[in-house]
Amino acid sequence: MRPGAGAVAGVVVVVAALSGGLVAPHDPAAVVGTPFSVPGGAFPLGTDGLGRDVLSRVLAGGARLVLLALAGGAAATAAGVVVGLLAGWVGGVTDRLLTAALDLLAALPLLLVALVLAVAVPGGAAVVVAAVAGGAPLTARVVRDAASRFRGSGWVEAARGRGESTGAVLVRELAPALGPLVAADAALRFVLGLQLACTVALLGFGPQPPSPDWALMLRENLPGAALNPAGVAAPAAALVLLACGVAWSALSRRGVAG
Repeated sequence: MRPGAGAVAGVVVVVAALSGGLVAPHDPAAVVGTPFSVPGGAFPLGTDGLGRDVLSRVLAGGARLVLLALAGGAAATAAGVVVGLLAGWVGGVTDRLLTAALDLLAALPLLLVALVLAVAVPGGAAVVVAAVAGGAPLTARVVRDAASRFRGSGWVEAARGRGESTGAVLVRELAPALGPLVAADAALRFVLGLQLACTVALLGFGPQPPSPDWALMLRENLPGAALNPAGVAAPAAALVLLACGVAWSALSRRGVAG
């Protein structure tokens, strides 16, 4: 597996999902044909239950999901790195207490947490908080284990011997060593955020019609799947492509980190 190809694939699918609406041939919310028209002519993917162009809605339907996944993944990664560094670098009682707290948090049923939050706060906020609750413990464990290994390494001891402060060692020595590992883990947190965003939207706590959204399209077009299968297959394929592209990026980066 070539690490460069995986990283490029991840970037390409994310950028395409964010910018696809710019090249949509029709207004994603406009009724342009008869409901559930089969693919053909001016509508390569047919129309949905209201007569809107499926292709246009697919092209425009990934931006919100990607932004939510990015926000949730970034927040989970940041929290996990901070906690993991603290546990792995300090060690001792601090490590044991933080590890116990992480185990408790990881034991919570993530989807249930997301749904409870979605009832109390807007769907987007629920996704971000749930992504942190479910993803930060995983990131923290990865970072904690790596920091524990590096703490006693020769190059860290050499830096301490030169009189460098703890902050300088963390920034100049440890951060570059952890970089590929954290980047790979961040991609996996993105995938987790994407899963949560789709689940919340599918259950009705996300965007409301006529907003273009891949998860919302699945819920709206499922009743007419027999009339125009592309209305369901296209957003599902887009979600799979996005998740797989980012996951490939994570796997390739872990290869570099390993």
